[in-house]
Amino acid sequence: MRVSRRAWGWMLAAAAAAGASALAAQAWQAPEHTSKWPGLLTGGNVADAKTSLDLGPQLERGRWPAFELAEHRRLEAALAAIPAQRPGIVDAYVVSVALDSDPVFGREAREAGKVLARRFDAADRTIVLAGTEGNGPSALPMGSLHSLTLVLARIAERMDRQEDVLVLYVTSHGAPIGIAYHDGDEGFGFLSPNRFARQLTSLGIHNRLLILSACYSGTFVAALSGDTTALFTAAASDRTSFGCPADNDWTYFGDAMINHALRKPQPLADASAEALRMIGEWEHRKRNTPSNPQVSIGDGVSAWLAPLEARMPRTATEPVGRPAAGG
Repeated sequence: MRVSRRAWGWMLAAAAAAGASALAAQAWQAPEHTSKWPGLLTGGNVADAKTSLDLGPQLERGRWPAFELAEHRRLEAALAAIPAQRPGIVDAYVVSVALDSDPVFGREAREAGKVLARRFDAADRTIVLAGTEGNGPSALPMGSLHSLTLVLARIAERMDRQEDVLVLYVTSHGAPIGIAYHDGDEGFGFLSPNRFARQLTSLGIHNRLLILSACYSGTFVAALSGDTTALFTAAASDRTSFGCPADNDWTYFGDAMINHALRKPQPLADASAEALRMIGEWEHRKRNTPSNPQVSIGDGVSAWLAPLEARMPRTATEPVGRPAAGG
């Protein structure tokens, strides 16, 4: 029986966990998208497709039982480690998720988690959900619609929803219908704006900083904007963003917003303005069609942002990785 490269990768992961060093030393290759996207939508018209997306379709196929169990254990451990909020203190709960298995997103999500945890005093209240960085199987819970939903639900249990804040960074490919979940040839789905808005509302998470790094991510602005929401997207609803080849360390947006602007002790609005200037300069130099990142900051955001920024580190950290737009 022929074993696929993808299946072989997860067999190596299981062997490594069991201490089989000989197998663990074998070469490993990042997941590749080698088959067509399966049909996830019902019906044959736009209205039916939108209804299906808003229900949150996700398809998992060909998963090995050992992988499913290992993934369950990783996610369960991460959920159990989320601490309760501290009364009287505005706590940030940071989630950084890569919803695509292309290694650029795994690298970006990991570093974004570090930067956001430091900036918002959330070292022990940060979860990163991501696949491979490109050099071996991921030890983290995978980024998927399912894992993201469970993490958000658990955070809603642990936080004071009147006082505390969700800081969420999502990085992936995108389309006008939403942000894509795509893990090799085994995981498929879309996070639609309406579906995501309903999830956050149902959980009572209203204080939120949402940073969405994906093509067409401006399609989320109408659904997610609000009085106590700060929302930043990598592109307008009708534009692509740039820098997502699998061998990159950063997308343009992630490099500018996370790797540069948010490393500095400056207000969130100033960081956003700096990031947009950088992206504009890179796109102009590369002769890209402008991505037109979107910004929406509600009038009530200052109530939770001011206490967090008062505790912000007073020194900057240096950018890491290869520049998304080249040297």
